[in-house]
Amino acid sequence: MGHAIALRRSIAYAEGSRHTLDICRPTDAVTAPVIVFFYGGAWRSGNKELYRFAAKALARRGYVAVVPDYRIYPAARYPDFLDDGALAVRWVKDHAKRFGGDPDKIFLMGHSAGAHIAAMLALDRRWLEKVGIAPSRDIAGLIGLAGPYDYLPLRDEILKVIFGGADCPETQPIFHVAAGAPPALLMTGARDHLVEPGNSTRLADRLRAVGNTATVLTYPYVGHYMIVAALAPMVRLRLPVLRDVDAFIADALQGALQRRRQMSPTWRADLRLWG
Repeated sequence: MGHAIALRRSIAYAEGSRHTLDICRPTDAVTAPVIVFFYGGAWRSGNKELYRFAAKALARRGYVAVVPDYRIYPAARYPDFLDDGALAVRWVKDHAKRFGGDPDKIFLMGHSAGAHIAAMLALDRRWLEKVGIAPSRDIAGLIGLAGPYDYLPLRDEILKVIFGGADCPETQPIFHVAAGAPPALLMTGARDHLVEPGNSTRLADRLRAVGNTATVLTYPYVGHYMIVAALAPMVRLRLPVLRDVDAFIADALQGALQRRRQMSPTWRADLRLWG
């Protein structure tokens, strides 16, 4: 059954109708890891209400789950949704303790276009630095589901409008890989014909080439939408996405603790940050 959970709806993180977020948390949460989940929709559709199933699934496993809305086309273009995502993460950093979350255990997670947003925030430090957050220091990990990380040239005419052309490398997460990135778990389906699995393998290869930690999990017989549907109760029994997320988060937090021990002579005093 997991943890008992509580849901708070439509909390404003900035001004504007697309700038609210839902929080689903375990009722017994104390310094729990926080997952900010960005939904997909090709940067032109979607809303947080459709993804409450994901927030509830994560909360029942012990995480404080945050699902923000963000501006979409036609009202928005690149990089508006990245600025929105950064503002949401800033709000989470400032308010996580109110909901039993640990502001030093923030993970960015997303599906499809949402995985692109999460990856851009984790890898292109410009967006979070605008709100006073350093990804290498303040983001504990990146979790991508079927993300378009290396997706050029664009062929869809609306996507060309959203991203300012068919071939703009700076809009792609793979373009911004550098040493010191948060650890990444990139999950994809072998039968994803919308965002081909090579997006995940290429990004992971690039991350590892400069010394970062990156893991790719490719699920056989799984398509673009089934991988996020695996968070829902009836599907998760067949596809271990949530169990793999659990393992990644545990490893990422343990690795962060070990790095703190190596870097700080007063690491024992810092143990409370990591539980």
